[in-house]
Amino acid sequence: MTRIGKTGMKAHGGRMAVIGALGLASVALATAPAFAKGGVEITAPHTARVGKTFTVAAHGDDDASSFLRICLENRSGGSAWHRLTCGTVTERGAEAKATGHVKATHRGTQQYRAVVYGLLSPNDKHPVRQRVSGPATVHVR
Repeated sequence: MTRIGKTGMKAHGGRMAVIGALGLASVALATAPAFAKGGVEITAPHTARVGKTFTVAAHGDDDASSFLRICLENRSGGSAWHRLTCGTVTERGAEAKATGHVKATHRGTQQYRAVVYGLLSPNDKHPVRQRVSGPATVHVR
């Protein structure tokens, strides 16, 4: 008959606790959600003069999609957003860019935002909205 002393049992119990903790940690990591990395930025002047042309530009990326396209949208007052222009389709890892040249036709406040769309292929007809920038406001005087 083999006898195991108190110290032998503690060491064995300690090893089991460590193995159990490692197993629990690996299960927790496997079930934690993965978040896509990326971002979107828009630049526009704060003010513009009626009759003059100004530039609105945006760039963004997102690693959740194989292909990306970024579009610029605008609105005045509290109206709905309307598409202004879109950039070319880029592959994952490359930054998507769009630039719009806007002629200020009347006084008031204009808002612009950038929207990053994810695509499965360069010709995907059903893009998925991935990211939206905050609005950039231009006061036309």
